[in-house]
Amino acid sequence: MWFERIGAAVGAGVEAPRGWMRIALALASLKFTLANILVLLAAVVFVYDRGGEGEATLALVLPLSLLSINLLAAMATNKAFRRQLPLLVFHLALLAIIVLVALGRMTYLRATAEVLTGGEFTHLDRIEAGPWHRGGKDGIRFENLGFQIEYRPGLRREATQNRIRWRDEGGVPQTVEIGDQVPLIIKGYRFYTSPNKGFAALFRWEPAQGEAQLGSVIFPSYPLNRDDQTTNWHLQGESVTVRLVLPDRLINPESNDSFRLPGRHHVTLDFPWRLSSMSPGETLPLPGGRLTYVGLTSWMGYNVFYDWTMPWLLIACTLAVLALAWHFLRKFASKPWSAGEGEA
Repeated sequence: MWFERIGAAVGAGVEAPRGWMRIALALASLKFTLANILVLLAAVVFVYDRGGEGEATLALVLPLSLLSINLLAAMATNKAFRRQLPLLVFHLALLAIIVLVALGRMTYLRATAEVLTGGEFTHLDRIEAGPWHRGGKDGIRFENLGFQIEYRPGLRREATQNRIRWRDEGGVPQTVEIGDQVPLIIKGYRFYTSPNKGFAALFRWEPAQGEAQLGSVIFPSYPLNRDDQTTNWHLQGESVTVRLVLPDRLINPESNDSFRLPGRHHVTLDFPWRLSSMSPGETLPLPGGRLTYVGLTSWMGYNVFYDWTMPWLLIACTLAVLALAWHFLRKFASKPWSAGEGEA
């Protein structure tokens, strides 16, 4: 192989490398390493400025690929790697880390999701993914059974406890509790609870002709937007402004409290031609049918993450650390710890 041929040539003391040997030594140079690091820095700034969009991640692949070539060439042309196995293992692990980071950026996914309590996950929002991401998220299903969040004075949020029901690969129902640090993992996708949660109004629309339909209107996150629980809803082609009217102190900011549904509330619907107020169970006659306000429920927001390279990166990083420790242990073990040791 060319790797072995280069190493053998360098080990034999070739003084005037020509052709591929000259190219290999150029690729292994520290100047090439520095140039690649500067290009990688510029790529990171570019991706950050673009908000981490999937297309922007391509900018990271080129410098990471060049760094891989640089490191591989250095291992082939530097005979120290063949004399010291720990150094060879360390640099092979470092090469694996670079390759895995590049592959991870090409195949990762970040997204969010909002699921009603008692409802089922159906789709992702705000998707940011690498250009090679395909995955199997379309086959993922789970049910949000409800959540509990405690607050300390000053509305300091404690850990979220969210019960989830899903079916494993064998079709057996499973129930787990997840949170901000404990994910639900399905097909490599990790679902974490997020600070985003709030209330949702349930409506039933009964057209003059046809079957009744049940729909939901999700209000902004609570208590972050407790003073603005307003959203827009499209009903039968009309834009309706829906506002949730809650008690002033649903969560007491001056004592320990918890997130919960309000005991009393109502919603207002601002149609282009009228403003109506509805309490749970009330029905509103409208052109073309009847609208019934069923009641209020809650929703939980999730942060979704997919990156198949993470466990392999952990293995590669662990191997690199152990190899480096092995190298320095051998280096210092061969020399006395004190220059004056053994003197009278």
